[in-house]
Amino acid sequence: MKVAIIHYWWLSNRGGEAVCSALVELFPHADLFIHVCNEDVVRKALPSTFTGTINTTFISRLPGAKKHYQKYLPFMPMALEQLDLSAYDLILSSESGPAKGVVTRPDAVHICYCHSPMRYVWDMYHEYLSGAGRLIRTLFPFVSHWLRVWDRLSADRVDQFIANSNFVAQRIRKFYRRDAEVIYPPVNTTEFSPNETRGDFYLCLGQLVAYKRADLAVEAFNQLGLPLVVVGEGELFERLKTIAKPNVKLMGRQPFPEIKDLLQRCRGLVFPGMEDFGIVPVEAMAAGAPVIAYGKGGALETVIHGKTGILFPEQTVESLIQAIQQVESGAVTFDPATLHEHAATFDKSIFKQRIQAFVDDALLGSGPAVQRTLTTTARPALTE
Repeated sequence: MKVAIIHYWWLSNRGGEAVCSALVELFPHADLFIHVCNEDVVRKALPSTFTGTINTTFISRLPGAKKHYQKYLPFMPMALEQLDLSAYDLILSSESGPAKGVVTRPDAVHICYCHSPMRYVWDMYHEYLSGAGRLIRTLFPFVSHWLRVWDRLSADRVDQFIANSNFVAQRIRKFYRRDAEVIYPPVNTTEFSPNETRGDFYLCLGQLVAYKRADLAVEAFNQLGLPLVVVGEGELFERLKTIAKPNVKLMGRQPFPEIKDLLQRCRGLVFPGMEDFGIVPVEAMAAGAPVIAYGKGGALETVIHGKTGILFPEQTVESLIQAIQQVESGAVTFDPATLHEHAATFDKSIFKQRIQAFVDDALLGSGPAVQRTLTTTARPALTE
């Protein structure tokens, strides 16, 4: 059975790339198709069992593609449709940017793992537009109108959808009018120990982009005077540097060993944005750290209020401060072992088991050609 895995872009390793890596563990002979990638980064993230090929679309050959790939968004639908996937029996697309719009054989099975319908053309369109430069604000309304039409129609090319959370499943139903099975993303919870000595600092970890609202965390800790460590890079980094008081330390991007150490020693993780799922809070809980999160989106599915963290109701500095004060006052206490045990329910091993079962069911319900391939091809064993 020939398998293709389609991803949007792979220049760093985040949640979407963790999903692709886990899919490759299940299908090590699959071929990867990506608009643009850093091949060294990709190969380091893939398991040693990977024997497939890494292929890019024509987007990768455009000037400055690795740095300015988002500016080529209008060309990505065409790039996907130029891929010849006629030899593949199973196509797994990883969707957040354009990835699912490939053209497949009529008897092939196409499963889309959707991290999110494209935020910048759907529910967060106006937020993205308001933060863009003058040229983008002028042109993007025309581009986004065409992208919405294409995105909606290309959803019909998918045989079955998987959503990374119930929150995303609702948005798939709203924008694509399709149902989706919910399978939470893989988290390497066994990487973390909940038994390290806790420090007195709080941690804010993630990309420093507008919708993740790291500015709320900085402003709240400016007022509280408590120590906060901010890890990440992005468009807000310079602005945060200008407003942060001495008790707030901005560390920029850090390697995983440093992030792991901070998660295992912090007093708590501050997570003020609205995420589709949010792998970082699960990693924090695996490390024994409670999560102070905005009570909307994926956090409602990972954080148990009063048991594994605090959910604050409004995306304001005042609401966040009240949540932090509950932890500081000792009004709510947390057991690191309980946090770790809860995080383990999102472990990568569970993701792989559920994906394998979902794919097997989809193949058994497919056309005769794929069924014949399935019955004559040895399936990879599920291993850790």
